[in-house]
Amino acid sequence: MDYRTVYQGGREEIVEKKSRFIAEVFPVETEEEALVFLEKTRKKYWDARHHCWAFVIGKEQTQERFSDDGEPGGTAGKPILEVLRGQELCNVLLIVTRYFGGTLLGTGGLVRAYTKAAQSGLAASTLITKRTGYKLEIRTDYSTFGKLQYLLAEQKVPVAETIYAEEVAVYVLVSDQEEQNFTTSLIEATNAQIKIQRDSACCFACTEEGIVLFET
Repeated sequence: MDYRTVYQGGREEIVEKKSRFIAEVFPVETEEEALVFLEKTRKKYWDARHHCWAFVIGKEQTQERFSDDGEPGGTAGKPILEVLRGQELCNVLLIVTRYFGGTLLGTGGLVRAYTKAAQSGLAASTLITKRTGYKLEIRTDYSTFGKLQYLLAEQKVPVAETIYAEEVAVYVLVSDQEEQNFTTSLIEATNAQIKIQRDSACCFACTEEGIVLFET
């Protein structure tokens, strides 16, 4: 199952009428892990008035929680959660710490400030689509290799490794939903001049820095 999540959490700060809003984002797998990060944040910013937060955990039956932590009901935790929902993210905790600046923002102002802070925290983070699927081994002779390269680039298929020997072995990553159609179309496009087989099951994502493989 493919899902969007956080690969590397970020930190960003905004100021609204002298109040500081510090947003921090953490990838988490369990509620217990989220609560540990929350406690560390409270200790880190021990002199702040509010530590408002929301998390979404789970890929299918998601678990959602949020807290206004002393702010007027519905002005902090829920807006943070809505930002996570809007990005369709899971397995993520977002905390916004507020240092009160002496000027009341009102309920509308608080909603806008916490929403903006949460959005800025995500903008400072690395978001990925995590995909479950397979590493496939494709073997071809050198005369067909150029066409294979073109087809893989055209379909934007991630290439994990290429080994040059008597034949060329190309290892690609495809999601489990795409595997059958990908294999069939590639064999047809190359007139069956290639051999494809599964190498291993995998979980992967593509970032600006390249392919990331995760433990399955």
